[in-house]
Amino acid sequence: MSGHSPITTCLILATTLSCTAHEGHTTVDLTALRPNILFILADDMGLGDIAAYNPKTKVPTPHLTSLAREGARFTDAHSPSAVCTPTRYGILTGRYSWRVLERGVLWGRSACMLDEAQLTLPEMLQAAGYATGAIGKWHLGLGSDEQTNYEKKLAPGPLEHGFDSFFGIPASLDMQPYCFVRDHAPTAPIIGTIEGSQQARNGGGGFWRAGLIAEDFAHDQVQPRLIEEAVSWIDERASEQGTPFFLYLPLAAPHTPWLPAVEFRGRSEAGVYGDFTTMVDAGVGEVLDALKRHGLDNNTIVIFTSDNGAHWTPGDIGKFGHFANGAVRGQKADIHEGGHRVPMIVRWPGHVPADSVRPELFGLNDWMATFAAILNLELPVDAAEDSFDQSVVFATGVRSNEVVTSPAREELVHHSLNGVFALRSGKWKLIEGLGSGGFTAPNRIEPEQGQLPYQLYDLELDPRETVNLAVEMPGVVDELATRLDEMRRAGRTRSSSGD
Repeated sequence: MSGHSPITTCLILATTLSCTAHEGHTTVDLTALRPNILFILADDMGLGDIAAYNPKTKVPTPHLTSLAREGARFTDAHSPSAVCTPTRYGILTGRYSWRVLERGVLWGRSACMLDEAQLTLPEMLQAAGYATGAIGKWHLGLGSDEQTNYEKKLAPGPLEHGFDSFFGIPASLDMQPYCFVRDHAPTAPIIGTIEGSQQARNGGGGFWRAGLIAEDFAHDQVQPRLIEEAVSWIDERASEQGTPFFLYLPLAAPHTPWLPAVEFRGRSEAGVYGDFTTMVDAGVGEVLDALKRHGLDNNTIVIFTSDNGAHWTPGDIGKFGHFANGAVRGQKADIHEGGHRVPMIVRWPGHVPADSVRPELFGLNDWMATFAAILNLELPVDAAEDSFDQSVVFATGVRSNEVVTSPAREELVHHSLNGVFALRSGKWKLIEGLGSGGFTAPNRIEPEQGQLPYQLYDLELDPRETVNLAVEMPGVVDELATRLDEMRRAGRTRSSSGD
């Protein structure tokens, strides 16, 4: 486990596991059956796309709707950021990414941003005896060079941070170099070039930037290839009796370019985006079928969520009458709810009541502490600093019409593409600055003389963030602004005791 000694590993697992070190290797004796974990992360998919959240959706999502009926649908779940890279960092480390990346995202040739001394979620599970695999869009950088050289070994990367294997693409599907990577190397020479393409909403074939492309790469084959690899990975794990697994499946869709296969074209009433999202739903169905085929579905925690809101503009809404981000303000990249309020569906038979709705405030960075609690593992003080144990919401035997409020999280920090912060505290949401901070115009507004440079919304009374109460509620503004400063300076939000 990179950055952690066998002694540290034993301390992490001390509560339920026995651990011995032999010639530099750590042996874990599992004392109880542990659930498999399948974590599916869609790319740029809004909660309003899924019928379980939005009965008026223009996008058919039968598999995700079925998953919601079999588990819990979270209505106040949020990605750590309104864009790609920071959210992936938050999920895998339990930390807010703005502690290391103040704005923007990484690119296809960026170096790995993960610190080898920082315990990651897959490292924690790997030390607990899990087989760990990552399949999909990595987007956390590969290698150590400032401009990654794809002719060298691509390390550090997923394998240096807790994954036994990796197959996927380096960054977003619109960022070159366009190639598949397996473990530490591209699967084919990157010797071709491809011209850029315009967005489908603007009459193009689907947006991607010009650049280098590998011999075996085609943009429209990425989504089916990732699903194929995921199913094969589950098939292999099914033969390893007694070894639990963690499969991290960060899809590259429905992020641009929108490239639905022929059989999905015209399936939705939301244009090419809707058709591509329907294809994502079908791919999720294939992976869930693989679990069922091997009899693994009853002992597997399945999480489906998204890295941020949908990139669905006001023009798209006007054209199709489809609200990809539901009845909230904004879209991907924005500091408003549409940027970071995401779908999150959790199925765990016998633990998560079927067809239940969970209103608790939940950050995707909470999964690391939550898994640690479920597995009875002790997190080190210097790990998952912004992750809260939300395992109470998975209590066995709770009826679907009952609500068990989690005391774990009362506050959550939001962050936009351009580095705008917001603090959610109870019903209040304070935004530092005016404007969206992201894709929606205006993304920045200079305050007029004497105007407070804040937005304050009461999300209970005004979930669409239409009435700025900053002037009327200066005391609340001061309190929340001070609290946000404290959280940034402290370097952590989880208490050092783990409570």
